[in-house]
Amino acid sequence: MSSVRVRFAPSPTGPLHIGGVRTALYNFLFARKNKGTFILRIEDTDQVRYVPGAEDYIIESLNWFGLVPDEGPGFGGAYGPYRQSERKELYQSYAEKLLESGNAYYSFDTPEELDQQREKDSTFKYDSQSRKYLKNSLSLSPDETSQLMKTSQHIAVRLKVEPGEKIVIHDQIRGTVVFDSSELDDKVILKADGMPTYHLANIVDDALMQITHVIRGEEWLSSTAHHMLLYKYLGYTPPSFAHLPLILKPSGQGKLSKRDGATFGFPVFPLTWHGDKEIFDGFRESGFLQEAVLNFLSLLGWNPGTDQELFSLSDLIHAFSLDKIVKSGARFDFDKAKWFNQQYIIQTPDEILAHIISSKVENLYGTFPTAYLSGVCKQMKERVHVVDEIITAGRFFFEDVTTYDEETIIKKYKPENRIFFEKIAALISQDISKAEENVKSFIQQEALKMGEILPVIRIAISGSMQGPDLFQSMQLLGGEKSCQRIISAIETFDTIVSSAK
Repeated sequence: MSSVRVRFAPSPTGPLHIGGVRTALYNFLFARKNKGTFILRIEDTDQVRYVPGAEDYIIESLNWFGLVPDEGPGFGGAYGPYRQSERKELYQSYAEKLLESGNAYYSFDTPEELDQQREKDSTFKYDSQSRKYLKNSLSLSPDETSQLMKTSQHIAVRLKVEPGEKIVIHDQIRGTVVFDSSELDDKVILKADGMPTYHLANIVDDALMQITHVIRGEEWLSSTAHHMLLYKYLGYTPPSFAHLPLILKPSGQGKLSKRDGATFGFPVFPLTWHGDKEIFDGFRESGFLQEAVLNFLSLLGWNPGTDQELFSLSDLIHAFSLDKIVKSGARFDFDKAKWFNQQYIIQTPDEILAHIISSKVENLYGTFPTAYLSGVCKQMKERVHVVDEIITAGRFFFEDVTTYDEETIIKKYKPENRIFFEKIAALISQDISKAEENVKSFIQQEALKMGEILPVIRIAISGSMQGPDLFQSMQLLGGEKSCQRIISAIETFDTIVSSAK
């Protein structure tokens, strides 16, 4: 087999959907597994839908995930340019080749005229039957065609699809798929503005860039019939196809859309997107680690055939193969995504987590030493699902406690024990390194109950019964601050208990 060359070919019409990231991931894994080339191609022929900033967003997303292209805009390569808008003249020459061979023709129908046809017949399509009475170079005389070529503002080139042909596609995921050309329409391949449609540009670029495998979403399977005809008419050998299953909504009903993030309350984009009219949350800004998101996405449609769930990127490269991709859609389970993230947070060194949270902590609470932030991460990381929860759930590490679990205080705190809490605070202040040993010894000596004393201290330190180990938390806060919190809290606890009577 010739050297594997695959491409990820997004359109810059908005932020990159997480389904697009999965497509990029599978292409990247296949290329690396086969020591091939991973190409980024920007398919920006639809200038009407082009969104400024979308291409930069795509590239930043790929870089964040570590899916760095070998060729593409800004990455170099011998098959450029890698933006289709910069290859316009090239496509026109191929359209002319199809016209000369009789496999394409000119059409002059206006959008209004085509809308009228659709109003007459809801099943209307521009095909071998309807083209006979529409305005095109097949139905018009040479003189009429020549005149319209000079005067019409709506000159398009359409692929000429003849009926009665069986178009066979051997898909590596779906097996043999057969289309009847009688059911296909005559696709526009070159628009009136001289820009190609996806169908022509895609085929020409894949051929010239020597793409060996086309790995893309299931939604493009129906277009592949037209693409097979174009390969044949242009004299190219088609690449191998693999059409990926859909990523489904959490309910399992329907494709996960760009709007579902707002509907279900979770991100469906890799990075936060700030558009002119809309803002979408991203996995990165929502506290997800890129390795966790890739691991999660890899298993949405691919089954390794084992019980293993955690895969590093190198593990995925080693294990990946197209024959283990399933046909059926994969349900997007956000709880599972959070579980993956939790596993990767636990595995991540404290210093790296500290670096990730440092800017947010500084914005919220001011500057803290890196060693202190690392200590907070060590205490919190087994208790969170997203990185930001280290800050929110561990808020007491960054600011004084002002609210307390009053229900537990009413049950556990006894004003007559105040003197004991004051002595415990003094013990903690004197030697924080031996706080646990000294406090527990004191409780025993005074014949107190651990279940009445320790919960109160915990609430004094953190505000609630939830959180990491009490004594490790106090050691991180320091003896003086821990002492101050206990003294301050028991003043409030007295008030809470007296008010409850």
